[in-house]
Amino acid sequence: MNVKEAYNDWASQYDTNLNKTRDLEAASLRSMLADISFDNVLEIGCGTGKNTVWLTEKASQVTAVDLSEEMLAKARGKIDSPKVNFIQADITKPWHFIDSSYDLVTFSLVLEHIQNLSAIFEKAAAALRNGGHVYIGELHPFKQYTGSKARFETAAGVQVVTCYNHHVSEFFQSARQHGLVIVDIKEFFDEDQQEIPRILSLILIKA
Repeated sequence: MNVKEAYNDWASQYDTNLNKTRDLEAASLRSMLADISFDNVLEIGCGTGKNTVWLTEKASQVTAVDLSEEMLAKARGKIDSPKVNFIQADITKPWHFIDSSYDLVTFSLVLEHIQNLSAIFEKAAAALRNGGHVYIGELHPFKQYTGSKARFETAAGVQVVTCYNHHVSEFFQSARQHGLVIVDIKEFFDEDQQEIPRILSLILIKA
């Protein structure tokens, strides 16, 4: 299912349906960024704002970007802060919403919907100041290998969102190509760490 159309349809139930991936990625972001200082943030894939509120508690400015107008409408309905600028944009196209250099760029459950990682990493690196960080929280490739994808139920049946498999090595190589160095990596599990991890999280730094 087309990504924009899917998330527009999903928006009405996104915050309320059972979604272990959504909830664990939110925990991942808070854990991975807890000890990193940042002031000016570019949040890619803000969705309904599940991470935006937390980011505004640490930053003075958050540019929150999403492809879906309906997801953004939900976010705007719950977050009324002069710190946040919500923007609807397709990140596979030129990033005309960039108006400064950022301390932090975050990607939350976004990159599985992007075919060309290198092109996105190039844009992220250009948006970062030297020494700035990138946070990535994605459905783990191991989960993807088993056939797991972003999906939700509607009256018409289960809707599966268009996704692309990205290997761990692909994240590393795409980052390195654009001057981004992986400085932390962590896998998040539902409960049993002997099972397949659900979330892969990375912290990159612009050297």
